[in-house]
Amino acid sequence: MTEKERKKADILTVAKAAKVSASTVSRYFNHPELLKLSTRRRIERAVRSQGYIRNRAAQTIHGIRSGTIGVLVPTIEHTIFAEVVQAFSETVADEGFTILLASHGYDQQREYAILRKFLEHRVDGVALTGLDHDAAVFQLLDSQAVPTVLMWNYANGSQYPSIGASNELAGQMIADHVLSLGHRDVACMFAPTEGNDRAKARSTAILDTLAQAGVQVPETWTRTTIYSISASKRDASELFAQDRKPTALICGNDILATGAIYAAMTAGLRVPEDVSIVGIGDFKGSADIEPSLTTVRLPAQRIGRKAGQGLAAAIKTPATPITGEHCAPELVVRASSRPPRPA
Repeated sequence: MTEKERKKADILTVAKAAKVSASTVSRYFNHPELLKLSTRRRIERAVRSQGYIRNRAAQTIHGIRSGTIGVLVPTIEHTIFAEVVQAFSETVADEGFTILLASHGYDQQREYAILRKFLEHRVDGVALTGLDHDAAVFQLLDSQAVPTVLMWNYANGSQYPSIGASNELAGQMIADHVLSLGHRDVACMFAPTEGNDRAKARSTAILDTLAQAGVQVPETWTRTTIYSISASKRDASELFAQDRKPTALICGNDILATGAIYAAMTAGLRVPEDVSIVGIGDFKGSADIEPSLTTVRLPAQRIGRKAGQGLAAAIKTPATPITGEHCAPELVVRASSRPPRPA
């Protein structure tokens, strides 16, 4: 054993420095809520001053929680899931947990492989994004009996408790808004639906709502575009270059809508005078672009907090079931939409 290894702080070193028992230090890590605030602060100072790092691997062997929660999201390249993950992380941190965050790139097989890694590291719980996952994912979760929550989407009767917004309702709301303004020449730009139940639910609801009002979207006015402002600007530019132009463009999320607004400006079109452009999500910045974006707000922070609270409670008290909850979307009307100009 090296001199450095001999000098490594252990739980007894911390206990001596904090003037408490080793069992109290253990309780600080595993059940901090049972200690007085003054005791927690004294132990925290001792942990910092001694540079103590507890051995998670040894603790999991003895059945002690790892203190980690695995969170799987489709992407971390954009701000789509940033707010929900941030709110989730802050909420579980207050309960003594740290998140392990990974993205699967909308690849269900990759999601399964990452989930296996999470479970090998003995995470105490798992948060998945959306409702649709490979059968092997649910089978693995069932076999390990790990507390699990499905966040961002909501559906009554989902395979695991879901906490999120109804994307069907969000799609219906934005289509109803465009119709209520009097638009009948409507184009649509959607995200790819493969491996993305959010995009599929929204696009289906939008097209169904338009069809019920007698509005059929021409194939030449339909675009499938990846989550990218540059890609949506390119595809919307192609749309606006056509001789016959729509009076409204419904986008499946705010990122696509932002790129479309830039495309309209480049094409010399005024938003909303020449074309109304709307999105879904109400991401950070959607209220600040020019013109400000009409959208459907998905309450990301509330979803993250509720999912974090439910999962942390289920981990700490296994008899506590996670209750699914619908965090209702809300139409936010801003400057990017208005009635079409009279013919």
